[in-house]
Amino acid sequence: MSEHTATLDGEKPPITDTSHHTTPTNRRRHTLFAAANRIKPGMLSHWYAIPAIIVGLLFTLGPICVIIAFSFMSQPEVGGGVVYKFSTNAYKKLLFTTDFLGRTSFDPRYLKVFGTSLWQALITTFVCIVLSFFIALWMSLRKPSTQRLLVLLINIPFWTNLIVRTYAWMLILNENGPINGFLKFIGVGGKQLLYTSGASLIGLIFTFLPFAIMPMYSALSGFDFRLVEAAYDLGARKLTVMRRIILRAAKPGVTSAIALCFIPAFGSYVQPVLLGGGRVLMVGNLIASQFSDARNWPFGAALSTVILLVTLLCGVAASIGGGKAARDAGMAV
Repeated sequence: MSEHTATLDGEKPPITDTSHHTTPTNRRRHTLFAAANRIKPGMLSHWYAIPAIIVGLLFTLGPICVIIAFSFMSQPEVGGGVVYKFSTNAYKKLLFTTDFLGRTSFDPRYLKVFGTSLWQALITTFVCIVLSFFIALWMSLRKPSTQRLLVLLINIPFWTNLIVRTYAWMLILNENGPINGFLKFIGVGGKQLLYTSGASLIGLIFTFLPFAIMPMYSALSGFDFRLVEAAYDLGARKLTVMRRIILRAAKPGVTSAIALCFIPAFGSYVQPVLLGGGRVLMVGNLIASQFSDARNWPFGAALSTVILLVTLLCGVAASIGGGKAARDAGMAV
């Protein structure tokens, strides 16, 4: 009656909502492929990301799980590979050794290898942080067109293979290289530069310096340098400005640079082998020898697991430190 009256009065009849009257097929399709919340037009449901997530986990966590599982396996009596029998001998070998009479004693050899790797990684990280800070600070003070050109120049080493760049340093540091040629020219005489720990450090610094410059430049490029001028106007000294304003603004970049330099430098393989000539034994070289020459896969997997734990701890520390540094930098600005 009301609908008929509304039609006679010239008004449009009320529209009946039929959106809820869906067929079972549409309801089933909504449950399987649509999100619980309404999504914007053109966007896909989160269910469509599941295949990509599975593939990503398979190629990231899959090898890690295999390495961890191999570290708890037994070594076969002959040949490489593993015997699928649970054992913790690989981890015991990190700290202890057993002689032919069955006597177990403490063995510091592998701890020394970890110490060498830690020392080289710390020096590499420290030098990269110092150099990248001043380079990034100088870059951030240039005009925008010059900054883009400088960023391009910093990325040029990534266009060349790492092994090729390392071989280039071998040509520079050998007995007939330009450095020894210059030393002979000034009367100092040739020096043994190649196949030393110093050569390995040079290779590590050269490799990871761009990884430190980019996050440092990212932190300083958006810094408002008018704050520095205001600090000078208020009577602050140069060291005070550097310590309380510029360094505080660069803290997020410093934290990211530490993570990007220390973690890969700790397990580096190419530079100690080619530039160190095998005289600088680091964890990466030790792992490679266990899987190739010694054919002790469980022990190599145990070393890899230890490096994984160190990397994980460093990553967590960098994440916590980076968040705190970003908050401090925001408070400073």
